[in-house]
Amino acid sequence: MINSYAGLDDAEVAIAAARAGADVVRDLYGQRLARVDKGAGDFATAADLEAERTILGVIRSARPDDAVLGEEGGQQGAAEAARQWLVDPLCGTLNYAVGNMLVAVNVALRDGAAAVADPFSGEVFFTDGATAGVRHDGADVRLTPTSATQLVDVNLDPPFPSAPGFRAVDLLAHTGFVERFRPRVVSTTLALAWVAAGKRAAYVTDGGDLSGSVHFAAGIALCRAAGCVVTGIDGAPIGQAGRGLVVAADAETHGLLMSMIRSRAGDAGQPPAVRPEARS
Repeated sequence: MINSYAGLDDAEVAIAAARAGADVVRDLYGQRLARVDKGAGDFATAADLEAERTILGVIRSARPDDAVLGEEGGQQGAAEAARQWLVDPLCGTLNYAVGNMLVAVNVALRDGAAAVADPFSGEVFFTDGATAGVRHDGADVRLTPTSATQLVDVNLDPPFPSAPGFRAVDLLAHTGFVERFRPRVVSTTLALAWVAAGKRAAYVTDGGDLSGSVHFAAGIALCRAAGCVVTGIDGAPIGQAGRGLVVAADAETHGLLMSMIRSRAGDAGQPPAVRPEARS
C-alpha cells in the first residue's frame, strides 16, 4: 500500500492529522458516547480516544521515527526526542459532551509546524513555523490578527494557580476592561486560533509553562507565526518559568491588558505564584 503521507512536509502532516481527528469528532457528534473518568471532574469521551488514535495513525505513517505526546495516550517514544508531536484530540470535551460545537483538534510539532482544526466550520488553521494561514474549502488564506472586534477570550476554568495575585475573573471586572473590551468565554483553545485569525482581540489564561502543553502548543505556534504578541501573565516570555498566557493581536491591546493585570495583582498584594498547568 502506498503511504499517502510520507511525502508531505511537516505543516501538511499537521494539517492532515488535525483534519483526520476533526472528521472523527464531527462524525461522532451527538451520539451517546462512553466516558473515561480522569479524576477531579475531568473525563474523556470515546470521541477523544478515537480521534487521538486516528491522529497518531497519520503521524506514524508520515513520521514513524518521531515521538508523540498525546492528551489521552501519554508519551510514545523518547520524551527527550529531537522531534516530538503534541496532540490534543478534542479540546473542549466538556463543551462537546453537552452538544456544544465550540471545540478544537490541536496537533503541533514541538518548536515547528502546527495545526488547529475546527471540526464544525471545516477550517484548519496552520503554520509552518514561519507563516500562518487558514485552509477552508481547498483555499489557503494568510492569517491577519486585528483587535478590531474588541473581543477578549478569558479562560475561567480551574485550577487557579496564580491566585490571589491573578484571578481571570477579576480582569473582567476591571473598569478599563469594561470600557475597552467585551469578554467571551469559549472554554477551548480554538480561541487562540481566533486571535491569530482576527476573530478575537486577545486571549488570557492562568497557568504554568504552557509552551509545551498539548492543549496550548498549536495555538501558541499559530499566534507567534501570525505576528501576535505572546507572553505570560507577568509579561515575560513563556517558557520553563512561564505563568499562563496573554496573547494579543497587537502591542497596544497587549499593553492595555498587562496594565490591568498588574493593577489587579497590586490590589491583591502579592505576585502570582506558579502552580500546575491550566486547561481548557
